[in-house]
Amino acid sequence: MSRILAIDYGRKRTGIAVTDPMQIIANGLTTVPTHKLVDFLLDYVGREKVERIVVGHPKQMNNEDSESMRYIVPFLNRLKKVLPEIPVELVDERFTSVLAHQAMIDGGLKKKARQNKALVDEISATIILQSYLESRRF
Repeated sequence: MSRILAIDYGRKRTGIAVTDPMQIIANGLTTVPTHKLVDFLLDYVGREKVERIVVGHPKQMNNEDSESMRYIVPFLNRLKKVLPEIPVELVDERFTSVLAHQAMIDGGLKKKARQNKALVDEISATIILQSYLESRRF
């Protein structure tokens, strides 16, 4: 099998997570500056077999797209052009930042470490990916 890659897209930084090749476990991979994201993805896909990419879909509480979608749509269009062979899916990302902070607290991270926004983005991508994996099982 091949991996599934998840993206928590941000204007400055983007968190990335991937599954193991058996698609059982979601692991945080890294956080990259958003302006380098496509180059990072092309490099990663060149080294690892990726079956699909899931991207966090920012929604408001009323289920409408949030303002952030205006930044994500151009990225999605570019992604589909540079990696047309890899399907891309949107996954609801509501509350992932809150869940990421809670995971950091539960994991015993000190306050200074919890202020690391790059780590929050990576954990958020992992939560998005875990959510996707769980939705496929049911």
